[in-house]
Amino acid sequence: MKNSKQTNRRNFIKKTTLVTTGIISTTLPVRSFANVLDNKKLKLALVGCGGRGSGAVVNALSADDQVELVSMADVFQDKLDSSLKAITDHFDGRKKIKVKEKNKFIGFNSYKKAIDEADVVILTTPPGFRPYHFEYAINNNKHVFMEKPLATDPVGVRKVLEMARVAKEKKLSVVVGLQRHYQKKYTTLHNMIKQGTIGKITSGQVYWNDGGVWVNQRQLGQSELEYQMRNWYYFNWICGDHILEQHIHNIDVANWFIGSYPKSAQGMGGRQTRTGKEYGEIFDHHYVEFNYDSGAVVSSQCRHQKGCDRRIDEVFQGTKGSVELRNGMIRDLEGKELYRYTKALEQEPNPYQVEHDEFFKSIRSNDIINDTENGAKSTLSAIMGRMATYSGKTVTWDEALNSNHQIMPESVDWDTTPPSLPNENGFYSIPKPGVTKFST
Repeated sequence: MKNSKQTNRRNFIKKTTLVTTGIISTTLPVRSFANVLDNKKLKLALVGCGGRGSGAVVNALSADDQVELVSMADVFQDKLDSSLKAITDHFDGRKKIKVKEKNKFIGFNSYKKAIDEADVVILTTPPGFRPYHFEYAINNNKHVFMEKPLATDPVGVRKVLEMARVAKEKKLSVVVGLQRHYQKKYTTLHNMIKQGTIGKITSGQVYWNDGGVWVNQRQLGQSELEYQMRNWYYFNWICGDHILEQHIHNIDVANWFIGSYPKSAQGMGGRQTRTGKEYGEIFDHHYVEFNYDSGAVVSSQCRHQKGCDRRIDEVFQGTKGSVELRNGMIRDLEGKELYRYTKALEQEPNPYQVEHDEFFKSIRSNDIINDTENGAKSTLSAIMGRMATYSGKTVTWDEALNSNHQIMPESVDWDTTPPSLPNENGFYSIPKPGVTKFST
């Protein structure tokens, strides 16, 4: 395995070469699956050939010696080609990559052909497509690793929840890329909180504040659909806004540590610094107050604004003390340190790798993992927050879950008109609190 230092799938590929970003832990123990299920070769399909998907393939091929990548699908040929080259280069020609020309599938419906070739599927397209790709994979009896979030609208969430039940009935393993659930620091602190170390959680603050992500500028001759697909982060039907695409990690941790999902959300947000047409239709900041049945209140903030304080963290207060997840610290009510998680990140098993280790272990042993319901409900939590910031209204869990609000078409081809279109000056309509409404 090649050495790597930082856990970040987003940067896995750069200019068709694999960047060593910590996708593989150098301390990872070698796992042996000999004599389990007759050591059957498992065929792997990748659907969505960006950095996340390529990173997940490396993790999958490193988790089990008897896994081979046999098929790939993407809307764009150049994405597939660069992904395959990067993965192949990473493994220095070792015979884990067996993607024949006939199994390189291009187009919006290419996912079906790639899935048909495999036993195990990695779903890493932009999240708007996730419910429909997941539905096809489960209906065709495939084990699935899929990235978060799992949908961009409530209709999609309900489809994922429906398929979660089907996957459970079929005894198919599903792992969702909310990797903090597989990170040693988080699991250690979570176990201590469950044991009552800080008492009952009454409040919390969760953060994803940074300068933002990549922008792909419009190219001469691109159709509107191709432009939006290549700049997908800035269009809600495909991405869902950064409160969903990124901040879901922190909102999910709040749900996990509190042990439930929010009953309501209210908040505010807008565009203050990222106002150019290249930023599509999403906000550059959100603030949401999530209320839980237990009485806990969690303040959630995410920001994509350059030059501001950067913080990605979760902090919770309880009746007996508090916990700071980034610092790995537990304090009593007087602020006295009770516990500190001291392992450095590079000393821990890489959580991106661990989730795949556990995924393939579950497939081999038939000890099923199914992360789908939590992934779907944390997705809905973030969507509920977005609905609150866009509308300026309080949104309840039941309203969000039962809403007919649908921004992702059930099928897309190159003749599809995108749900969001620019005006004559190239600008997109921006949600307006107090004006924007959602169908119920």
